[in-house]
Amino acid sequence: MKLSVCINAVFGKVDFIEGMKAVKRSGFDAYEFWGWWGLDIDGVSRAASELELETAALCTKMISLTDPSLRDKYIEGLKETVPIAKKLHCRTIITQVGKDLGIPRKEQFDSLVAGLKKCAPIMEAEGLVLAFEPLNTLVDHKGYFLWSADEAFEIEQSVGSDNIKVLYDIYHQQIMDGNLTARITGNINKIAHFHAAGVPGRHELWMGELNYTEIFKAIHGTGYNGYIGLEYIPTSDAAAGLIKTASEMFSLF
Repeated sequence: MKLSVCINAVFGKVDFIEGMKAVKRSGFDAYEFWGWWGLDIDGVSRAASELELETAALCTKMISLTDPSLRDKYIEGLKETVPIAKKLHCRTIITQVGKDLGIPRKEQFDSLVAGLKKCAPIMEAEGLVLAFEPLNTLVDHKGYFLWSADEAFEIEQSVGSDNIKVLYDIYHQQIMDGNLTARITGNINKIAHFHAAGVPGRHELWMGELNYTEIFKAIHGTGYNGYIGLEYIPTSDAAAGLIKTASEMFSLF
């Protein structure tokens, strides 16, 4: 398993390319980010090459998968995102699923599955993975549909493609579900990517109630060889926090 740094979260106050440089100076070899639209992708690509940084993940356009009337628009957005990912040599595209529409949950579940099944052939043809993300609805994302990792794992099973997986955000899931290591280790084959932040507050990993050293140990024990994205809001010097995370919490793995 490997660490990547979310530019928008950790270095959101500086120019994007400067954030990439700061990631490299902090000793990391991978970065990820949220929306690609509005960025100079040619410039990002050049910087990644010059800095020898891997692009671990990026997001597709946020168009609802719970609303079947927006499915074609969602697919269009995904097709626009694919060449961006390919240009940056990025294998993982992150997606949210949309808000709870207030209709029966089963209808929205079925719409989500149907939409992801339409995405699967696109991802399979390009050799990419679409990672859909449960988010917490108690603190940060009120009204979002998919908050349970268990339900996300059910959706992954229903879609039935190796190219459609779950993004397991440890921060969000501690708030919503807990029982983290059992859920992670029992479903590691359904997980394409992780995010990590301290709980509560979404700050540095050593702040709050989570023992990230033990969580990383459990993930490492599964043989997972993908990325764990550091997606937190720094409380002090961002680079110093990254160095501390790598040296004190991740150095054993």
